Amino acid sequence: MMTPTHSLVLTGLTDFPLIKPGDDLGALIVRSLADNRQPLMAGDIVVVAQKVVSKAEGRLVRLDTVTPSREAERLAATTEKDARIVELILRESVSIARARPGLIISEHRLGLVLANAGIDQSNIDHAEGDSALLLPEAPDASAAQLRKLLEDNYAAPIGVIINDSLGRPWREGTTGHAIGCAGIQGLGNLVGKPDLHGRELLSTVVSWADELAAAASFVMGQADEACPVVVVRGAAMVAGGAGNARELLRPRDKDLFKDWPANNLQ
Repeated sequence: MMTPTHSLVLTGLTDFPLIKPGDDLGALIVRSLADNRQPLMAGDIVVVAQKVVSKAEGRLVRLDTVTPSREAERLAATTEKDARIVELILRESVSIARARPGLIISEHRLGLVLANAGIDQSNIDHAEGDSALLLPEAPDASAAQLRKLLEDNYAAPIGVIINDSLGRPWREGTTGHAIGCAGIQGLGNLVGKPDLHGRELLSTVVSWADELAAAASFVMGQADEACPVVVVRGAAMVAGGAGNARELLRPRDKDLFKDWPANNLQ
């Protein structure tokens, strides 16, 4: 039986360099770990902000290179958004769920349902012209690549989470979510285990990956903190698994909301 975690230590790496397209993110993380005197140990989980992964992988798009389609122009008029941003949203999405002035909720091709397809213009360099940053092409693969480099460097099993700040239905504010994972058990299935009174749990499944992503996001900050990498120590029950972020997505045939009208009871 797994031993629960009663103590968790999260350490943000300070003075992390600004990332440019083509940078070797893994090597920069190793260097920053050394500069912060934070060598990794077996069972550590490294949480990396999506933004630095996307930057390193060249997911920065100059808006003057984007030609809006007719559909993008139409949706831009409805939402009062830049048609070039709307075009990128359409390219990154498989469907549009909702749209109103200032906001488009879409289902990203990665399976995430989120605002504006996760496209962001904050904390990026606009010196050469207005730009936008897209999510990584394959964040699970990105996490696996970082994991291999870190494990090779430290000769120890290491977990990696790529996190992003996402909104949630019916809740104000964003919180960290795992959009890429490697070397961890992302979901904890507690079905069949007893509660405090011996009653069998019938449906309890915990998203450990998202819980750790949210905790790390609190340490990272959202503005000018420049702390995109956090080391999590003490989550040994999660480390060492073969999970990925895809398994965190609810299958469509179990979703009670995507295909139902919002006001079907009225």
